[in-house]
Amino acid sequence: MITAVITRVRIVRYGVNKGQREADSTNPRATVAQPTFLEGNREALIAVVLMSHTAHIPSHRKPRRSASKLALRAGVAGGVLSTIAVAGAAGPANAEPVTETIEMPTLNGDLSADLSSAVAASAEATQQIALDQELQAQEDAAAAKAAKEAKKAKAEAERKAEAEEAQRKAEAKAKAEAEAAERASRSSERTTLSASTGSEDDGGSSYDSGQATGSAAAIVAFARAQVGDAYVMGSTGPNSWDCSGLVQAAYRQAGIELPRVSGDQSSRGTSVSLDNLQPGDILYWGSRSNSYHVAIYVGGGMFVGAQNPGTGVVERSLDYDPPSGAVRIL
Repeated sequence: MITAVITRVRIVRYGVNKGQREADSTNPRATVAQPTFLEGNREALIAVVLMSHTAHIPSHRKPRRSASKLALRAGVAGGVLSTIAVAGAAGPANAEPVTETIEMPTLNGDLSADLSSAVAASAEATQQIALDQELQAQEDAAAAKAAKEAKKAKAEAERKAEAEEAQRKAEAKAKAEAEAAERASRSSERTTLSASTGSEDDGGSSYDSGQATGSAAAIVAFARAQVGDAYVMGSTGPNSWDCSGLVQAAYRQAGIELPRVSGDQSSRGTSVSLDNLQPGDILYWGSRSNSYHVAIYVGGGMFVGAQNPGTGVVERSLDYDPPSGAVRIL
């Protein structure tokens, strides 16, 4: 049979600010636990749990502990006794009695302070991590909001640009249609002028001393087609003219190239009387070699000329602004 003799056991109990207490195994009062059998030993080993020497006095009994604390203490005591029992069972039959005092480590003040510091540091680190995560979340939300607003502003700018482009195209199209209509009207006027020129060839004219030729008809038709265009100094068309630029372009329709300025144009050809004018003759104002304005006689006592910025290209009677003289190129 394997036996173990326990002569003295010190049981250390732990608690906050309660110190260290011990119970003497020499106290005759004890509590018998359930019998325990070791492998290979049919006889029971009785675990002895010692009690305080004043536990039998009601006034000295301690208040009840919570179930968790009782379970913890029972586990500690049971573990100590089990360790002692196993050690004794593993030894020889004639082993010496156990006389050592087994003490459990105590939780001193320094270790408690270190533990408290560690817990506080861990809590502070956890709080700092939470704050960092919250700050990062706010930054991400602000960045997402800014990106959304920038995208919206870009879409609005693109929409406005498209609207402005569409409006510009519409205006350009309307202007092109207006110019086409105006040119169509001018072509109609040219057709009418050609027909009237043919009639004059048949019946003659009391005002004109001669008949218009084909080249004269082309010159007159072009000049009348530009009526309504703007006057711009130095301009030679196609939508704005000065006086000599219009005369030069009109004569180019007949295959005749005239000088650019009015003085040189009035110096060309043959001088004719204002009472003997024919369609296509060049009228000038000032001296013939140094004229300051020219126009084209279109028949019926009328002329076409780019007069000034206020009137533009107009058709007027000779009485509106009587010329100084005339020359005939054809």
